[in-house]
Amino acid sequence: MLDWDDLRFFLAVARHRTLAAAARHLQVTQTTVSRRLTSLQAKMGVRLLQRESDGYGLTLAGESIRPHVERLEAEALLVERTVAGHDMRPDGLVRVTGSQLLTSHVLAPGFALLHARHQGILIESLPDLPDEPLVTRDAEIALRLRRFDHPDLVVRSIGNVAFGLYGAMSYLARYGEPDLESGSPGHLFVAPLDSRSLVSQTAWLTENARRAHVVLRADSYETQHWTVSVGGGLAMLPRFRADAEAALQRIETPTPIPSAEIWLGVHSENRHVPRVRVVLDCIAEAARARAAILNPVDPIAIRA
Repeated sequence: MLDWDDLRFFLAVARHRTLAAAARHLQVTQTTVSRRLTSLQAKMGVRLLQRESDGYGLTLAGESIRPHVERLEAEALLVERTVAGHDMRPDGLVRVTGSQLLTSHVLAPGFALLHARHQGILIESLPDLPDEPLVTRDAEIALRLRRFDHPDLVVRSIGNVAFGLYGAMSYLARYGEPDLESGSPGHLFVAPLDSRSLVSQTAWLTENARRAHVVLRADSYETQHWTVSVGGGLAMLPRFRADAEAALQRIETPTPIPSAEIWLGVHSENRHVPRVRVVLDCIAEAARARAAILNPVDPIAIRA
């Protein structure tokens, strides 16, 4: 008889393409993924995945069973959520996922507030996950800078993050300030790797740096921040982080950079679980308390 747990390993490799990526997603070792996949294929007597130049791809047999396995996954998740919805314990584990930026500056203060009041709740802070973590049971709560679009999720906006354009003093001494209205010709820029999270901000950057040379794309604001700090180019950075950096200068802009909303999400079937409810409220309270820091008002940032 097939083991659902083995099928879960098959789906992880099918979705993430490599054993290493699947192992990170499942939070197991790469050896475990390989062993479970080998066991499943031996039981079924057919190869489901095959090596390709960029990882693993589905065979015809794998293609044929994938939709059935995904339906099994959906049913298993439904069972888990139904049970979780009746879990009234005030203590226990709550998994929260978010980007490094939000985890450090929004979630961490929320967690400190939480543990001052509810020491029986254990938080597991996860990195920003590529798939929908609330739907795929990887987390109970997610925080991001773009709105969730799955119908089974309950979401709310808990604040905004303001952005500015920055360069190091050393960089500006060498290149001067950019002519943003002309597309910043002759300048170097550091840009976000994934434009899906910050659509409006990326559109602003694309317009104002259309004639510049992008020298680095990075998914981490810390990477962007430190690249700019050592004179590696200009970048659109969160103001609450960059304004405090003495080596950086915020550049006046002809049009404002749009702020980004902070979205807090939970699956509809988990939102009434007491420990999840407590964590949601503490995160929202921490964001409200830091509102003036995360989204400072500074009208002189826009060039008249």
